[in-house]
Amino acid sequence: MKTNQFTMQDPRSQYQMGQTEKDSEQPDPGLDEILEPTADHGENTYVGSDRLKGRKALVTGGDSGIGRAVAIAFAREGADVVINYLASEETDAQETLDILKASGSNAWGIAGDVSDEEFCHSLVSHSVEKLGSIDILVNNAGKQQFVDDLEDLSTEQFCQTYATNVFGMFWITKAAVKHMPPGASIINTTSIQSYQPSAGLLDYASTKGAITSYTKSLAKMLIDKGIRVNGVAPGPIWTPLQQSGGQPAKKLPKFGENVPIGRPGQPAELAPVYVYLASQESSYVTAEIMGITGGQHLP
Repeated sequence: MKTNQFTMQDPRSQYQMGQTEKDSEQPDPGLDEILEPTADHGENTYVGSDRLKGRKALVTGGDSGIGRAVAIAFAREGADVVINYLASEETDAQETLDILKASGSNAWGIAGDVSDEEFCHSLVSHSVEKLGSIDILVNNAGKQQFVDDLEDLSTEQFCQTYATNVFGMFWITKAAVKHMPPGASIINTTSIQSYQPSAGLLDYASTKGAITSYTKSLAKMLIDKGIRVNGVAPGPIWTPLQQSGGQPAKKLPKFGENVPIGRPGQPAELAPVYVYLASQESSYVTAEIMGITGGQHLP
């Protein structure tokens, strides 16, 4: 029986992943194209209802994982979408763009690295050229690499993680705000790691703490312009990030089993929250962090 996001199901068994093998790792950055087992981004299940009709969205890290699921949901809700991705992720990006265009929305892809300030400015200007404006900005691009021992965590990795996760978000947001009208929405992807940091994710977890604080402070700054700012804090979600060094190989077979629901989440399970935060339905919501954690709740 074909189901969609409205079909009632037991959440514990809604997704059956099977065992993830220890040797199923892939290079960083990871690709959905070779993710095993595959992830659900809502390609065959998400049904829209014009909640974002006429809106103009920029989604970073939109080629795969959470970003792909969000872009699909936005397009099916009627938004035109620009996705950003790394050049090495071109195959995933083209597949995502095909799905977006099949939804009947306009969609474009812009390749480039958000850890580069000059590119961030050009990303926003090129997005505005294509979209006409930006009224939804999703800062989702992220870098995560597990390092077990502090002695092995290099300055290069620490700085690159901050440049990708924090500085890029700042540069893009600063450039985009001047093109965002009252009623626009900014949504930042943070993490449960902001509140419950794991050993081995020192650089990643601390960037997510920064994103959480940044989101709440920026919300208070931008509400004077009529722009709302919120964040989404995922728990263990099955994306290429995990299989390309985000988790150690020995943890992959049981990834996500420690949460109360007993399984990792799928990108498709996050997309509706981004839609809600982007839509006018959340008009009284700003400076909030929405946890999607499988029961491993936020403080």
